[in-house]
Amino acid sequence: MAKLVDLRSDTVTKPTAEMRKAMAEAEVGDDVYREDPTVNRLEELAAEIVGKEAALFVPSGTMGNQIAALTHTLPGQEVIVDPRMHIFLYEVGGLGRLSGVQTRTIETADGCYTPDQIRSAIRGNNIHFPNTGLVCLENTLNRAGGVVIPPHRLNSVADAAHEYGVPVHLDGARIFNAAAALDVDVRNLCEKMDSVMFCLSKGLAAPVGSILAGSKEFINKARKYRKLLGGGMRQAGILAAAGIIALTKMVDRLQEDHDRAKRLAYGLVEIPGLVVDLSKVQSNIVVVDCSGWGKSVEELIKILAERGLLVTPFGPYHLRMVTHKDVDDAGIDLALKIMQEVGKELA
Repeated sequence: MAKLVDLRSDTVTKPTAEMRKAMAEAEVGDDVYREDPTVNRLEELAAEIVGKEAALFVPSGTMGNQIAALTHTLPGQEVIVDPRMHIFLYEVGGLGRLSGVQTRTIETADGCYTPDQIRSAIRGNNIHFPNTGLVCLENTLNRAGGVVIPPHRLNSVADAAHEYGVPVHLDGARIFNAAAALDVDVRNLCEKMDSVMFCLSKGLAAPVGSILAGSKEFINKARKYRKLLGGGMRQAGILAAAGIIALTKMVDRLQEDHDRAKRLAYGLVEIPGLVVDLSKVQSNIVVVDCSGWGKSVEELIKILAERGLLVTPFGPYHLRMVTHKDVDDAGIDLALKIMQEVGKELA
């Protein structure tokens, strides 16, 4: 069988040999009793890296986001989101179903509100209105093509929300991609966030797990909500060991993924019938407008898969391609070759 190039997502990454060895040798205990030393080390390391007092190891980014909402809000409150954010679009209505809150959507150009948008959206003291309980941000913003939000813009949103005593949660599933793209310390992106979630299992290549970080008081409360949602794990050090490797060995190589994404994007725009907004190729995500090929996205996915290229639908005529450690330069070359061949047949 021809080599398969899987650009569907960075979630398809396989753990490294070093991760597998660390998992096999991990010292473990019962994490619900706080007795797993490897989990404890991971949480301490994660908190230090993002500049927070404490952290919590959770099975998934979705659980981390939902725990944050449960911890910050009360039922009946309102949460401010961009309608393209993962917490709004891809988490099965969890904000309403689990936290009992309603969402107030604010459309933005790139996923980051202006301070005035926040001030206008936060509810005043009126008997008819729900209280605003939380403002959510996402960096990088997947649905905007992986665009990054710099520290000063994040801070301006946080300052506006904090004027009204409203906390801010950052879905930083790919926050280390954002830090690499901006060439800043990840702490600068988290400094004024009241909580931050980030994934270990995307570009960092751990097999399972995410981190939720914040103040000690916030994490103590969040730990109980993790248990409520079924996320209280036992000998989880086997998983945490891979997370430690992810944070200590995999962060610095993310720029390689970004470089390959740019190379992929510049190659795609040379193919007749394809359009890529190169200004939005800022991290490891490339969104391709294939409307010029005259096929539905479902048809294109099938055609490309038959040639050995796996991609993700991103609308009626758009495809998403995500670079990661398991697709090297040869993989990018093969992806472009497949796209060129299909383009010649369809354009």
